[in-house]
Amino acid sequence: MEDSSASSFVGNRYWVLRHGKSIPNEKGLIVSSMENGVLPEYQLAPDGVAQAQLAGQSFLKQLEESKISLDKVRICYSPFSRTTLTAKVVAQVLNLPFDSPQCKTMETLRERYFGPTFELKSHDKYPEIWDLDEKDPFMGPEGGESADDVVSRLATAMLSMEAEFQRCAILVVSHGDPLQMLQNIIHSAKQQHSGGDGGLAERIQMSRVASVLSQHRKFALLTGELRPLL
Repeated sequence: MEDSSASSFVGNRYWVLRHGKSIPNEKGLIVSSMENGVLPEYQLAPDGVAQAQLAGQSFLKQLEESKISLDKVRICYSPFSRTTLTAKVVAQVLNLPFDSPQCKTMETLRERYFGPTFELKSHDKYPEIWDLDEKDPFMGPEGGESADDVVSRLATAMLSMEAEFQRCAILVVSHGDPLQMLQNIIHSAKQQHSGGDGGLAERIQMSRVASVLSQHRKFALLTGELRPLL
């Protein structure tokens, strides 16, 4: 039933994949700025490469079970080094050329910027930010992005993919916070039975309320975890 309701407001099928375990994950560091995130020293750890390979194999199996041909696959990924390498490993598993139009970097899929106060600080700081999200998802950490800020650019990303691709299987390779927020907002969008067209943009906009945005932690992903979205 979900597939039929989803197909009524999107023209593609979507999966999400959180990057494999990264060097920042191993070191317990928050690396969220674009400036730091693209650096090679913050890419995947060896375990993360193995996780990406397993995710690619799982994705390939799901494509085969759904009878989706590889020419219909698109991989859209964050430009951070850890997500770029994850996407590249998956493309290798699927035998897709990474420099082809089937693989596309999208800045709107980048990591949530947690602000200068938290950048390169301990992972132990994350609960402070998530507590703030629960209290007011429209207010971010100082100098960083709120939950709603992230959802705004994720909506742009989704609408861009919908405009560019038709009847494709799209793998979105991104980060923990953005992907749990994307799942949260799409979950809410699928529950709506609005009048009129009830298109994707309208459904997302209707979901950008505190009672929805504050709940994104319910959709947390492990590193290297693949999950169907729509």
